[in-house]
Amino acid sequence: MQFTAKQISEFLDGTIEGDAGAKVAGLSKIEEADSGSLCFLSNPKYESYLYSTQAAVVIVKKDFVAAQPIKSTLIRVDDPYSAFSILLDKYNEAVNQASGLSGIEEPCFIHPSAQIGKNVFIGAFSYISKDVKIGDNTKIYPQVFVGAESTIGKDCTIHPGVKIYNRSVLENRVMIHSNTVIGSDGFGFAPQSDGTYTKIAQIGNVVIEDDVEIGSGTTIDRATMGSTVIRKGVKLDNLIQIAHNVDVGEHTVVAAQSGISGSTKVGEKSVVGGQVGIAGHLSLAKGTQIGAQAGINFNTTEENKQWHGSPAQPLRDWMRASVIFKQLPAVEKRIASLEAKIKELTGIIENSSTLPEEKNER
Repeated sequence: MQFTAKQISEFLDGTIEGDAGAKVAGLSKIEEADSGSLCFLSNPKYESYLYSTQAAVVIVKKDFVAAQPIKSTLIRVDDPYSAFSILLDKYNEAVNQASGLSGIEEPCFIHPSAQIGKNVFIGAFSYISKDVKIGDNTKIYPQVFVGAESTIGKDCTIHPGVKIYNRSVLENRVMIHSNTVIGSDGFGFAPQSDGTYTKIAQIGNVVIEDDVEIGSGTTIDRATMGSTVIRKGVKLDNLIQIAHNVDVGEHTVVAAQSGISGSTKVGEKSVVGGQVGIAGHLSLAKGTQIGAQAGINFNTTEENKQWHGSPAQPLRDWMRASVIFKQLPAVEKRIASLEAKIKELTGIIENSSTLPEEKNER
């Protein structure tokens, strides 16, 4: 597939600077681009590559001012990163269409009561249980399990090895990557008088709303009662644990290796860094931003506030504490030096107090 700079510019509603007929056959990073590539410049630290790149076309910001001559054709847009992401999505869509994935591969099992929409792909060795509903244009790759009475909406993509337990609800345009588990038992055990634990039945489900993407190896537990809810537009990274009855607000993003404990509600448009731990039965305000490896064990009430450290504290307090922490070795030396001087002075005072008093010889 080849496109000209003019075609790309019209698609992105951009303006061309250079050869409008320059041809593009693929997308690449600016530091690795060849003569048939399209790339973008968004981060200023990569600007030096712009003056040496072999790329045919580069997407830049409308107000970008070049410091040196540029060989490539430029397409100027409001937001280069967003524009390039649109092209990546279209390219990926074209590749998937070219792959010819359609129909039902064999061997796989589909229960007679399952309702399968139009243009659905179901890969080999998948298992579609009783009373499952699958919407139009959804792709289910090989070795996927979908439990009884589950619903998967339109235009969803379920990658290989995903396990979806009974009565789970996935709305439209949901993407789930390999080996993720949706609807596993919540971690509920009742302590007994003899020190043992009795399992509490988890009879709820998981609801995943429109336009959610979930990375590989993530686990979302079903609710004890009611639903664990991942709301519209949420993006979850790989290797995340979402416990029972958690409610993740719309358009929240959570980075890898984070864990959210049971019954916690995360406000919409929140940002959770990697390896963050959030305790259970909490409520986090809208727009809460949590730095990597932070620990949250309290409710947050101020919207759009940043938290860092473990236990977490406001960003400015954490920055001040970090500065002090770096100075601790020097402070320790100063304290040791002061202690030595105090000991020396104390010795002098004690010795002077034991000397015999001078006699008055007058």
